[in-house]
Amino acid sequence: MKKEKLLIGRRDKADFPDLELEEIEVKVDTGAHTSSIHCHDIEPVDIDGKPHVKFKLLDPEHPAYNHKEFCLPIFKSKFVKSSNGVKELRCIIRTRILISKRPFLIELSLTDRSEMKYPVLLGRKAINGRFIVDVSLLNDNYNNRKNAL
Repeated sequence: MKKEKLLIGRRDKADFPDLELEEIEVKVDTGAHTSSIHCHDIEPVDIDGKPHVKFKLLDPEHPAYNHKEFCLPIFKSKFVKSSNGVKELRCIIRTRILISKRPFLIELSLTDRSEMKYPVLLGRKAINGRFIVDVSLLNDNYNNRKNAL
């Protein structure tokens, strides 16, 4: 049985329970292949012979900044072309995202998005088959959907 696709706007809010983040602003970008999240102090490390990555999410000025350092397995590393056309090798993690209390497993590239307006970019790979994007909607729909459930 095929699940119904959720309606989301060009900007929305999402929860990332594995990263201890709630109601984080997300920019939906159907032009981007890979999703990404803003972090700093990104450091690939080896733990028991397996690749992991240490990082801190968001900036200290962000209201959701939690001062925590995370260390997660690297799902893969790949070159990603940023919006300014520069290719960089990024660590990709897999994590859960909750939109309208519905969980999805997505891949997130870890990168410095401090110059960007939104800390999370939700790309085509995460959107495909799960969401319908209505560009007239903004994140005020997040609260309406959350309260309706």
